[in-house]
Amino acid sequence: MKIGVISDTHGYLDPAVFQLFAGVEHILHGGDVGPYSLIHQLEQIAPVTAVLGNTDGHELGLREVETVLLGGCSFFLRHIVEMGSLDTALLSHVRRAAARVVIFGHTHRPSQERQGGILFLNPGYAGRPRFQLQRSVALLRIEAESLEIEFLPL
Repeated sequence: MKIGVISDTHGYLDPAVFQLFAGVEHILHGGDVGPYSLIHQLEQIAPVTAVLGNTDGHELGLREVETVLLGGCSFFLRHIVEMGSLDTALLSHVRRAAARVVIFGHTHRPSQERQGGILFLNPGYAGRPRFQLQRSVALLRIEAESLEIEFLPL
């Protein structure tokens, strides 16, 4: 299964995302979406699971935390995850969800890190170009028990 991972769009969907996510079966959005119309645009590519970011309004109807099972793999989504000091409440939620992967955003920096058998994945910043920030999304491929991650620049 091929999954598109995106975060921190802040109301801007780069046209390149349509090509980069061609063929994905699902899209995971790590928050700071912008208007709900952005979710509708992504749904033209594939079904979307998204979470509320710290700049999103509650009128979006998104939740702060989501879990979803895709390709036999459980995903946990939350916008802000402090990798340097993972709080026990977060880890408790992740364990209850039996999540293998945590998707997050907020830092505007792509990263992947394994802790305690759990992959923490931030696809990076996908919003409008600004402040010399490197913009990116990620593709995640699930094959049997393996997970392959590819960061793609925008």
